Amino acid sequence: MTRWLSDDEQRAWRAFVSLQAKLNAQLGRELQAESDLSLADFEVLVRLTDRDDARVRAFELAKDIEWEKSRLSHHLARMQRRGLIDRVGCPEDARGSYIELTPEGRRAIEQAAPGHVESVRRLVFDQLTPEQVQALRTISETVLGQLD
Repeated sequence: MTRWLSDDEQRAWRAFVSLQAKLNAQLGRELQAESDLSLADFEVLVRLTDRDDARVRAFELAKDIEWEKSRLSHHLARMQRRGLIDRVGCPEDARGSYIELTPEGRRAIEQAAPGHVESVRRLVFDQLTPEQVQALRTISETVLGQLD
């Protein structure tokens, strides 16, 4: 038997889906205009800068950002052509490779991050009370925990 959404659940779900789409579109436009990076570029660069050695195995990156292998491969090729990342061989696995942040990639994210954070703050957090921020975190962590 189908458990249909109540009217409140349906309104909440549709608002969430619309919020996610519009927010990502706006953040993407602003990031691209200010830094020439896409949200996808930014996500890859963040994952690299979060690591002490600024490198990650491609399969780990795909898992972390929930991308299909082919999408990641094509995107990394574009980023490599732009000098943002390098692919280097993996001594432990001749078929595998590491994705490494280049100096140009580090410069790009260091220049883009302040504007991106300001956009996130202006579009999201400036609108919320501290209690709403906590509720957003709790809801997000609860749903993510179920998905993991």
